[in-house]
Amino acid sequence: MDDGAASLPTLAERIKECARDAYGLYHRLVLVAGPPNSGKTVALREVSASASAPLVNVNLELSRRMLDLTERQRTLQLPRLLGEMVGDAAGGLILLDNLEILFDVHLGQDPLRLLQGLSRNKTVVASWPGAVVDGFLTYAVPGHPEFRRYPAGDLQIVETQCGNK
Repeated sequence: MDDGAASLPTLAERIKECARDAYGLYHRLVLVAGPPNSGKTVALREVSASASAPLVNVNLELSRRMLDLTERQRTLQLPRLLGEMVGDAAGGLILLDNLEILFDVHLGQDPLRLLQGLSRNKTVVASWPGAVVDGFLTYAVPGHPEFRRYPAGDLQIVETQCGNK
């Protein structure tokens, strides 16, 4: 009996391939979608090591940069601060992990739009703490204040596990 599982690419390999494919696109954004503890961070660390690309903990870095700002200032300055984080990174590829802060309703941001804007001049691979369900990229569950739902059709998505596209 032939075991085809041995020939399947790893999550890190699939991410690298998708990042290469995204290079010529308008939005050079690759989303790695999966629930917590599904291997996103481990795979991003592997890609970071093999591609010599920076891996940024967005929650930690943005929180640090916004510490002395008022709530209103945080809302207004978050896109600029995030842009600086990505722009300051060396090379043409950056990996973003732990994005949950972008979904905070008090910050009033559109996480996907922010990530797409960052990916115009640099390939951005971002860990998306959600799933693809029935052709939509989601975060949280309907009724939750942070719930988001985007059509997945034109997005470059690497799923950590099989989903319903």
